[in-house]
Amino acid sequence: MFRLIIICASFVLAANSAYPQSSPPNSDQAKRIQMLVDRAAELVNTKGKEAFSEFRQRGSEWFTGDTYIFAYAPDGTVVLNPAFPAREGRAYHGEKDKKGKAFHDEILKVAQTKGSGWVDYWLPKPGQTEPSQKWSYVKAVKAEGVAVVGAGFFPE
Repeated sequence: MFRLIIICASFVLAANSAYPQSSPPNSDQAKRIQMLVDRAAELVNTKGKEAFSEFRQRGSEWFTGDTYIFAYAPDGTVVLNPAFPAREGRAYHGEKDKKGKAFHDEILKVAQTKGSGWVDYWLPKPGQTEPSQKWSYVKAVKAEGVAVVGAGFFPE
């Protein structure tokens, strides 16, 4: 009986490691990102796109280091990306990361179907060329021209 328990436990551990995580490892970084996005969503629901001027301020709570608030329109157009403003005004449906995930589509899907949640994808860290895993927390909002806000981080 003991051997059967060990075998079953090993099977469960092996099976769980084959499935992707639905959220980043529990960390202060992840908690901070989630709180930041929740607060940004409240601000967007209250002020609409007027909140974007605050989000664009480098060195603010909204845009510090590699962390920044981003936003998508209901059709998937990037309406806010203060770190890469050239990406604004375009939709990136189907753009895939190094592992083949259409991550922009996944961000929209998570917000539309769950209201909020984590999405992981692989992009180079700023100043690097090799992709690293990035986690973004996204949340649906109800403001004119804005459907999703989010922020992400590269786990250490």
